Amino acid sequence: MKTTLNEIRKHSPCEEGWAKLLRSLDKTKADDELVSIIQILDSNGLDDALWCLRAVKGCDCEIRLYAVWCARQVEHLMEDERSKRALVVAERHANGEATDDELAAAGDAAGDAAWAAAWAAARAAAGDAARDAARAAAWAAARAAAGDAARDAARAAAGAAAWAAAGDAARAAQEKRLREVCAKWEADQLKAAA
Repeated sequence: MKTTLNEIRKHSPCEEGWAKLLRSLDKTKADDELVSIIQILDSNGLDDALWCLRAVKGCDCEIRLYAVWCARQVEHLMEDERSKRALVVAERHANGEATDDELAAAGDAAGDAAWAAAWAAARAAAGDAARDAARAAAWAAARAAAGDAARDAARAAAGAAAWAAAGDAARAAQEKRLREVCAKWEADQLKAAA
């Protein structure tokens, strides 16, 4: 899974992360040389690598499936079935088994569930990690089912939900899984080229 510095730059990266990435690549400005998500992960860490997924083209299926995988790690915290159903539809869509309309409907329903969870949490002044994780996971499910927002879902699911729910172990699992997804994509590309 690769992108370029020019593609990353189009999405207005944070200056600190951008400068760090340029230094690690021994560059001073953006160009069109391919940069792998693994290079970004090694240089800048999980947060920036997930953020950079939005600049990767041609890997929507893999990115969506990764987002669903992340959200499933905290699915047990989701209280609303609409969020859980959105994960199923997002996965089916990535595999070509659900229509764009089904995906949009699931995304809308999960979005409604996320808003309901957010308002309920706000009213109850819920500060515990499980409720925060469930709300974030519901948002992640909604985003995973919302077409072009799969990259945001990966970041949201990997970030807010799992970090709150499982801390460092979840981050390590997400990083490991992202490396596996990237390695599989690379292997598939080599196989296709042969």
